[in-house]
Amino acid sequence: VSNQQATLVLSTVPPTELIPFMASFPSTSPFPSPSSSSSSSYSSTMSLSYSRLHPTAWSCGNNNRHSNPHHPLRISVSLSPPPSSFSYREFLNFALTETERRTLLLPSPLQEKYSSITAVDGRTDLQMLAFQSPPKIRLLRSLSIQNESMQVLDFAGFARPEYDVPIFCANFFSTANINIIVLDLNPLHNISDRKDYKEKYYEKLMDLGLRYAELLPWGGKLTSESLKFFSPIVIWTKFQSVDCMYENLYSAFTEYYKAWLQLIEEAAEETDDALVLSNREAQHRYLTWRAEKDPGHGVLKRLVGEMRAKDVIRNFLFHGIEELGSKGFLDYFPEYRCQDGTVNQNRSMIGKSFESRPWDASGEFIANNTED
Repeated sequence: VSNQQATLVLSTVPPTELIPFMASFPSTSPFPSPSSSSSSSYSSTMSLSYSRLHPTAWSCGNNNRHSNPHHPLRISVSLSPPPSSFSYREFLNFALTETERRTLLLPSPLQEKYSSITAVDGRTDLQMLAFQSPPKIRLLRSLSIQNESMQVLDFAGFARPEYDVPIFCANFFSTANINIIVLDLNPLHNISDRKDYKEKYYEKLMDLGLRYAELLPWGGKLTSESLKFFSPIVIWTKFQSVDCMYENLYSAFTEYYKAWLQLIEEAAEETDDALVLSNREAQHRYLTWRAEKDPGHGVLKRLVGEMRAKDVIRNFLFHGIEELGSKGFLDYFPEYRCQDGTVNQNRSMIGKSFESRPWDASGEFIANNTED
């Protein structure tokens, strides 16, 4: 895989356009102060390097792992922080290190094509990472953007169709004044219809979700369309840029991600062809929705042009649309069909939004918090 280095410069864009559709503190703070000894390790650029080695040293920032002969991969990730010294670098470092600690982590074939894209302004680069972990993780990928005034992290994990594990989803947008956050284990199947699926994956996670729902309160109106892809433990929040809130978010991210990896570890391979097909279609439906309705499309379009934006969305961020199924958006969501056969671009077709968390403490959906 080729080496990549890039300096990221990005004009400020409206936070709402980067909101995904869906959309106990650590003993040592992951956010060093400017006076800390580690602050000198930050550079003015994001650098991502990959090299095939055997045996390997695996390093992310200040986290080092050495002499593991089973992982032919070396990765170095360094992101310059905004003035507050807060950086999503720590989130990505944690996720990759924790994954590598538990399982074999290999570069995805997507990495060669999508490791870096330069925007049409000639100054802005989008940095991407893509991994796989046979036999259970089909894709683990991230998109990172950072400059002096904003940071974006879009990080997701998808299991292979032989496993019905929920989809890990972290979409974070931060400026000096506001943070817009979605963190969830998106259900593969509708938990209102599939009580068995809810019991299998979410009953034991409700305490975790309730704890962080207190620390990271509900972020306001959310449409019914987006909500159907959320789980009862979703963190949808907005908060001002305060250190303690970043610590809450980092803690939530690490615990949610470890919970997801534990589900992956415990998952048994499905051998019933009909159930594997059901999992495949469920993931394909999710990817098809995201590729069509993700609000980040507008930002990517301005950065890299319409054609390249569509390519990144369909073939990187939501890779699997071409591989996992043949149905189109309107096959899954016919209510969005216009008279001329095109897709209605409205964000909400139902017209209901939720002002507060629409699940009770046991994870049961309640619909008394809606507004037209």
